Amino acid sequence: MRPFAGTISCSPPLPCRGGRQRLAALVLGLAAGFGLHGGTVFETTSAYHRIRVVDGAGVRTLLFDRAEETRMSLANPLEGHFEYIEYFFMPWLWNPELNRVLMIGLGGGSAQRLYSHYCPDVAVDTVEVDAAVRQVAEGYFGYRPGPRQRIFVEDGRQFLRRSQDRYGAILLDAYTQGRYGAAIPHHLVTREFFTLVRDRLTTNGVVAYNVMGSLTGWRADIVGAVHRTMQSVFPQVYLFPASESQNVVLLGTLVTDPPTLQWRSQRGREVFESGRVKLPTFYRRINAFRAEPPPSASRCPVLTDDYAPVDGLLSDTWRR
Repeated sequence: MRPFAGTISCSPPLPCRGGRQRLAALVLGLAAGFGLHGGTVFETTSAYHRIRVVDGAGVRTLLFDRAEETRMSLANPLEGHFEYIEYFFMPWLWNPELNRVLMIGLGGGSAQRLYSHYCPDVAVDTVEVDAAVRQVAEGYFGYRPGPRQRIFVEDGRQFLRRSQDRYGAILLDAYTQGRYGAAIPHHLVTREFFTLVRDRLTTNGVVAYNVMGSLTGWRADIVGAVHRTMQSVFPQVYLFPASESQNVVLLGTLVTDPPTLQWRSQRGREVFESGRVKLPTFYRRINAFRAEPPPSASRCPVLTDDYAPVDGLLSDTWRR
């Protein structure tokens, strides 16, 4: 989820295992079913959100309440997405043999769509609490469940508690409407939750968490609190701030040694040249890496099941 739309810069997709044929079919389906006209093309209210699908200037946008959740080019569904989605591919740096991913939060399926096209050998399980979101993702954004794209309609934490499966990467992009707008659900951002996530990762697994906010300005306190909470569970936590929207993707790893610039560059080149990740911008996105904690982390609390003041952290009046 994103607080606003930024300028989108996209690269042409690379061919991979029938990817062009799948892409052509998806484009034709979207164009034939819903056209390229502007305005609201769908609207409903679920138990969790007021959901709208809006077309304009060749871009389809999914909105939950007042927040933009997903953007997608109608001409090419692999383009038009928000930049931070591509940071969900950074777990490959620590897990180059990644073959199974869990994502909590579906939205319009941007990450799922990119993984299906650029990493076709990877199985992606998605957990989405709102059945209406699944229907919209399938009907308006070309999300297609299948053997390598399974979906479970239930709460993400409950899914992790019941499941005994282990994943090479767990990606989180789940939001609800709170007192101060779009907010992370309290139970998906506590130390107890991250402990459960850690227990569902493989030995070299990585968790990647999208947080709406910035490092020093808007909503910096929620970024700092999530960083500090993740750091109470994971040996290393890194930041990938987006440059085109106010989003920061935080990565928690089980590897204790911090990566050097040389290691990141070499590993990124190896992963991309292996052909297992064909995302055109993969190597460029590595450059957003930051190892230092956000400045706000020192004043923010570790979030727990007993104390997770998410709404307060989103307000301008929060102070420890």
